[in-house]
Amino acid sequence: MAASLRSVLQHQIPLNSLQHNSYTIRNPLTWCRNLAMTKRLLQEDAEAKAEDNDNGSPSTKRQVVDVETSIRYLDSKAFQQGYGDKPVWFHYRRNFKGQFPPKTRKTCIRKGELSTSSPCPVCRDEYLVVDAKNTKLLKQFISPFSGEILESRQTGLCQKVQKTLVLEVTRAQDEGRLEKPLPFRSYNYDDYTS
Repeated sequence: MAASLRSVLQHQIPLNSLQHNSYTIRNPLTWCRNLAMTKRLLQEDAEAKAEDNDNGSPSTKRQVVDVETSIRYLDSKAFQQGYGDKPVWFHYRRNFKGQFPPKTRKTCIRKGELSTSSPCPVCRDEYLVVDAKNTKLLKQFISPFSGEILESRQTGLCQKVQKTLVLEVTRAQDEGRLEKPLPFRSYNYDDYTS
């Protein structure tokens, strides 16, 4: 009735008490180190992502808003409380060193997320969509005196939004949604004097 040492140790020592940091004792007489951590970590990451998708947690990506929603937003009370009667760029101020403001950044949104702590006036509000149909927003970036599009240094828009603004204003003028400023003509009045 003599039992082997191995079977005696297996029955006397529970498996839970034999775990030590990264070492696991499968058998009381042999030590085994778990080296295959990558597969386990990838499985944990996949499970965490699946849980995030199932829970419906808020994503850091910006939601895409259509033009009709943006037009309704410009007429809403929330817009009036936030911006008042001033243009959307009026209260925006850039921080910069020195006396003269440098060129604005190339873009505020990278890979669908805000990449800066102080985005430009259009990028910080996801309900502001620059489009030719959204004339109320486009008029805020046009000078009331000359009819020209304001520069990005004055409005604080990033270069990407400024480029789309110029394209959409031109498109709106071509479609007849906005008034197109006519160039000033100078005449030689010496031809008309006798």
